[in-house]
Amino acid sequence: MSPTFRSLRNRNYRIYYAGGVVSNTGTWMQRVAQDWLVLQLTDNSGVALGITTGLQFLPMLLIGPLAGTLADRYSKRRLLIVTQAFMGTVAVALGLLDVTGLVEVWHVYVLAALLGIGTAVDNPARHSFVVEIVGPDDLPNAVGLNSASFNLGRVLGPASAGLLIEFFDTGPVFLLNALSFVAVIAALMRMDPDALAPSPRALRARGQVREGIRYVRSRPDLVTVMALVFFVGTFGLNFQLTTALMATEVFDKGAGQFGLLGSVMALGSLAGALLAARRGRPRLRLLLLAALAFGLIEVLAALMPTYLLFALLLVPVGISALTFITAANSTMQLGVDPVMRGRVMALYMAVFFGGTPIGAPLVGAVAEAFGARWSIILGGVVSAVAAVVAAVVLARVSGLQLQREVRDLAPHRAVSREMVRSGGQP
Repeated sequence: MSPTFRSLRNRNYRIYYAGGVVSNTGTWMQRVAQDWLVLQLTDNSGVALGITTGLQFLPMLLIGPLAGTLADRYSKRRLLIVTQAFMGTVAVALGLLDVTGLVEVWHVYVLAALLGIGTAVDNPARHSFVVEIVGPDDLPNAVGLNSASFNLGRVLGPASAGLLIEFFDTGPVFLLNALSFVAVIAALMRMDPDALAPSPRALRARGQVREGIRYVRSRPDLVTVMALVFFVGTFGLNFQLTTALMATEVFDKGAGQFGLLGSVMALGSLAGALLAARRGRPRLRLLLLAALAFGLIEVLAALMPTYLLFALLLVPVGISALTFITAANSTMQLGVDPVMRGRVMALYMAVFFGGTPIGAPLVGAVAEAFGARWSIILGGVVSAVAAVVAAVVLARVSGLQLQREVRDLAPHRAVSREMVRSGGQP
């Protein structure tokens, strides 16, 4: 088997991966339909679209660290079954409101926030569950393949959603996404628990969230990566919002062409994910260069005069974005103590997505005040500057060598065996 797909030799991972492809396709269909519904209900309001996106990601910031504690404390597989069922129920509710003609924009706001709560609990469990399926040696490969699955859904989902919206409107899209969650639940239930390698569980105790925060603060490499992820995620990775505004406001396109932009960018992201799956453990230098390239190409894309040229530039934008995301994800997972992995990944996801409630309305406001192009330029400039600053911090302040591989970094063992036995109490 090609080294790109080596994790698929694992039966549990094959089952998990197949369910993920179906669910990711449905998720991207819903994202396109949700954005289009908000634009219809608010007469193409960028601020309303930004509020919706912000509400969907706000729970990451508010409850993400607590959700990481749940992931460290309970069976990740069982926790994922619960979260997938909850998010499927939210999709059903939005679909029924839409097809019956009762939906109002405040309904979308509330359900976006509920979906965000489910996602906030789901994400740290899902990300930290992968290493229990494939083991640490194949983790970088599995992270790349997971990103490929995500972006395969991103190729199929937006284009499918665009066509369905053209012919049937947005309501059926939400109902189809609800069905897609069944695929993940079935995959999780079919997995062989005996073939998993569960991480040590943290016992129930006070102060576990604070313990996770202290652990991250004691690691300058993790802090720097998370700071870079915050700025790129908050201001640069807002294409759910900005491509919708570019399609409608700048190029005067409909739902089909809007969905096509998401699929084109996903092709680049899919290529970036497959390249990541071939690599071994990531280098910090790769992480920084990918963030810098992403910012610069994003600015260039914003300046394209035609719809076709803008769409073509989304391919390298997707490649650089996914290279950055997969490198950051693997860096965080491979560099931490296993018993802390759920909490660290929850903090990572809170930083990654938690800035969206700040960035999305701000980007939407910039688009309304100065035009959609400037909303993308803002994200690109902030991402590029953040990459340069992070490089300077790592090179001059932290004393870390950017050329050194992550596996060569001496991991900081802030959690002793005694603390693990006592449930994480300091």
